[in-house]
Formats: sequence, structure tokens, C-alpha cells
Amino acid sequence: MARAVPALQRAFDILELFLDEPELSAPEITGKLGLPRTTVHELLSTLVERGYLVPSGRGGARYRLGVRGFQLGSAYADRLDLAREGQLVAEEVAAECNETVHIGIREGTEVLYIAKVDSGHPVRMVSAVGRRLPAHCTAVGKALLASLPKRELDELYGSEALRAMTDNSITDLTSLRAELDSVAEHGRSREYCESNDAVACVAAPVHDHYGVVVAAMSIAVPILRWSDASEGELTGTVMRGAENLSERLGHRA
Repeated sequence: MARAVPALQRAFDILELFLDEPELSAPEITGKLGLPRTTVHELLSTLVERGYLVPSGRGGARYRLGVRGFQLGSAYADRLDLAREGQLVAEEVAAECNETVHIGIREGTEVLYIAKVDSGHPVRMVSAVGRRLPAHCTAVGKALLASLPKRELDELYGSEALRAMTDNSITDLTSLRAELDSVAEHGRSREYCESNDAVACVAAPVHDHYGVVVAAMSIAVPILRWSDASEGELTGTVMRGAENLSERLGHRA
């Protein structure tokens, strides 16, 4: 592995301080990073010259982020592909848990699966990228619906009964709202035989760089391998995976 460049690491350390602080002075940066004062001033001068920082305040004694960082961030965002990034993270999660992993987005009242990695077990969930399912019957769908304002949820479903896929499916809006409140509170969702009599799932929402829920990740398991213990373990796994994908999309928790 190539050796890291200390000066470059220090420059990035300075820039990353501004993720949490709108403005900083040279003494504040020196104190936070424990670097020599001369080193900090040299790095600040270079970052200002390249447009990554700009002086602010009287006499330019303080600094804030410059436009160059915004340009790089915008270029990164323009090149992001949710399906591609989702597939990469799904592969990592599937390698960890050896169960089927999905990435889904919401289109109206349905979930559209845009990425998938199969389990290595002989007995596994049968599904495909491009498949659609009613959102209220799936863990992915619940993770997505939980981010909606109440009025938008009401507009989606009106007063009609919800279509059932199995005997365990939620069929009324009152019950769905109660479950979505729990999902929003805890940051994860579950489904037990609601879209398929033989499958249970856990899921977590995926956020973009604006903090908006744009997708959800799920782990689907045949009920013959499902238990309270496995549910707890897989819940932690899917939440970490969704957080990883969110970070790839530019989200900061």
C-alpha cells in the first residue's frame, strides 16, 4: 500500500473541520488539530489560493469553505448512480449475512426493486430486479412510506382498504399508520410473511445528501431460518448497510 502524504492529510483534516463549523480562525484550527502554527498558516494559504477556503470577517482573520469544494461535491453528485451504488453495497451486506439483499425505491404505492444480491443458501427468496410489490406489504415499502408526511400518505391511499397479499398483510390505513410511526421512531422496519407466506424481512431507509429518503435496503430470509436472534442480528446488519449507502450518496447523519 502506498504511503500517505502527511501534508495532504493535514490539509484534509483542516477542510473536514468545516463540516461541523461554518467559520474558524487559524488559532482555533491549530488548537483543534494540535498542529504547529506555522504549518497551519502555510496550509491555509494554499487552500485559500486554490479556492477551497476563503477569508471571512474583518481583516480575513477567519475562514470559511470556498466554492471549489462545492464544485467538487456537485460533480460527485452528478455522477452518482443509486442503482450502481446500491448494488455495490448490497453485495457487501450479502457477503456478511449470506441472505438475499434488495434495494428498492417507491413509485406511488408500489416498491420497485432496483438492485438485488442472492443468498448462497439452497433455500432462498425468489425475486428479480424490476419487480414491483405493494409498498404496505414489504419492509422496504414501510421504510419508504414512513418518511412521508401524513397528508401525503392519506392522498396515496385514500379511504380504500389495502390489498392483501397474504393473511398477515396490513389491510387498513389506521394499522399502517401505527406501524409507520414505529418505523420512523426506530429507523428500521420489518415484515413477517406479509408479501410472501414463507419469507420475513428487515429493512432500513437510505438518505441522499439532502437527507431525503430516496431508497431502502432490506434483507429477506426464509422463515425456516428466522428467529428472534436472527432478526436482531440482521436488523443491525441492514441498518449499517443502509447507513453505508447513504454515506456514499453524500448523507451525513
